[in-house]
Amino acid sequence: MGESMTWFQALVLGLVQGLTEFLPISSSAHLRIVSGVFFGDDAGASFTAVTQLGTEAAVLVYFAKDIWRILVAWFTTLGMRWRERSQREVAVGDRVTTKLPVMDRSARDAHERDTQRELDYRIGWYVIIATIPIGVLGYLFKDEIRTGARNLWLVSFMLIAFALVIAAGEYFGKKERPIEQLTTRDGILMGLAQCLALIPGVSRSGATSTAGLFLGLKREAAVRFSFLLAIPAVTASGLFSLPDAFEPAGEGLNASGPQLLVATIVAFVVGYASVAWLLKFVGKHSFYWFVGYRIILGVTMLGLLAAGVVAAT
Repeated sequence: MGESMTWFQALVLGLVQGLTEFLPISSSAHLRIVSGVFFGDDAGASFTAVTQLGTEAAVLVYFAKDIWRILVAWFTTLGMRWRERSQREVAVGDRVTTKLPVMDRSARDAHERDTQRELDYRIGWYVIIATIPIGVLGYLFKDEIRTGARNLWLVSFMLIAFALVIAAGEYFGKKERPIEQLTTRDGILMGLAQCLALIPGVSRSGATSTAGLFLGLKREAAVRFSFLLAIPAVTASGLFSLPDAFEPAGEGLNASGPQLLVATIVAFVVGYASVAWLLKFVGKHSFYWFVGYRIILGVTMLGLLAAGVVAAT
């Protein structure tokens, strides 16, 4: 049985989760590093997964209007097509209609409403399809994710290695296509990229957003779809990990139920502010800022591990 987590540790880790979840720097890596370097032990994968419920709640609140619009469009259009009441195709591939997450309120004529609904319907399907790979792999490799994948040597290496991937996406990506031109192929490939986030140090938002850049999406479009794409996978992971988190039986720092709740609330509040900040940041700045930070952190951790200052497990 591991040591009990203190309230101070729970608050700090909740803050770290909120600050880093949406940035392409890997929240799981930061929770692992902070708990290992400053608190001398691992907070655990279950703690990470549960506190991510707080940050995903922040996404749900921030994108509430868009998520509701997508859900309504998905169920409405699916019902219409199932009943064969609507056979008309709405062209959306060559036309910019509106930017997510704000619906174009000036769209008054029927064609624009149908175009918006078709766009939302497609995005709903893309999120569903793109979630399947990480759901399958996350279940199959759940034991490895909670144990060997949390080795700090691996985490530090992945921080550096995937920083180079992000830099390549920023450099080679054309960044021309808006989210209105998202395709099924884009959704599938970004969904496959999301699977890399099962390895601490990669970053879910970093993997999916970088895949979007390689596919030619605008930086902001890639980040916005990345947020929507994370909702089903992260929510399912957090709920799946609740029993282990509230009844800790392994090594590492064990949080109580109230501590988990408070850490999740802190992650929600800080995560909401982080979403708003990142969307504004990527509109004017590149991902190179995060690349530099990841490399510095990864090299620092490798040095501490090599010197024996920090234990890898």
